[in-house]
Amino acid sequence: MSKVLVSFFSASGVTKKLASNLAEAISADLFEIVPEAIYTDEDLNWQNANSRSSVEMKDRSCRPAITSKVNDMASYDIILIGFPIWWYREPSIIDTFAEAYDFAGKTIVPFATSGSSGMGDSAKIIAELAKGAQVLEGKRFSANASKEELKGWFEGLGV
Repeated sequence: MSKVLVSFFSASGVTKKLASNLAEAISADLFEIVPEAIYTDEDLNWQNANSRSSVEMKDRSCRPAITSKVNDMASYDIILIGFPIWWYREPSIIDTFAEAYDFAGKTIVPFATSGSSGMGDSAKIIAELAKGAQVLEGKRFSANASKEELKGWFEGLGV
């Protein structure tokens, strides 16, 4: 049986709730990707071109620092990576995470929260950064997705 990790970044708590429900529904370990500098409401103001999140998303080389670390990434076969959609893709901190570990031979499945935006090129970008991993397309969920829906989605992946 494969060992599964549900990792996630959550700026406002929405993705954290979804990731927690997913981990519980599929009996997986849970890991929070914590930024060194926590995002404030001002940082997250997508309508302000000078907000921290806006500046990070314009610079594809931006890699916000992470304070947390998965102790034994080598023990996991499947890594689910959750995040809110920012500017039609994953936040730059997910890029930091994807480059931080050896994912060779592992399966990565992105999942996201968003009111309406799709995942864009998130899976493609993560695949480019997580060298040697098989990255599946993933799915965007509403904030109130049920544990049953999450479990059904995971089981349907065939991993």
